Amino acid sequence: MDRQSFESLATLSDNDFVGQRSTARDSLMLAAQFRVGETDPVTVRVRNLSAGGLMAEYMIALAIGTRVSIDVRGVGWVGGRVAWAAENRIGIAFDAPIDPLRARKPVGKGTHTPDYAKGLVFRER
Repeated sequence: MDRQSFESLATLSDNDFVGQRSTARDSLMLAAQFRVGETDPVTVRVRNLSAGGLMAEYMIALAIGTRVSIDVRGVGWVGGRVAWAAENRIGIAFDAPIDPLRARKPVGKGTHTPDYAKGLVFRER
């Protein structure tokens, strides 16, 4: 039988998952397309990302081990499984490691991209 945790996030801390995490994670906030099995994708908010997985806001309870895929900006579609679920958030363990820094790279460098959407460049004086 699948184990599933629906504990309140107020009772959970980062230390609850440290023993299960093998890589450092990067806190961020980005939108991504998320798919359970072969269903139509829906938009989720990714809250942190590492080479081995991510945490996202998702309002539907999923059983641990459920196959999912997520389109991470700068990385593309990545397959994985639900590692944990708690109060509208889920942890996804990727099938293969990714480079999480690719999700942080600026996406707008074209001539028609507004300045506010381009990455900042600082020059030494």
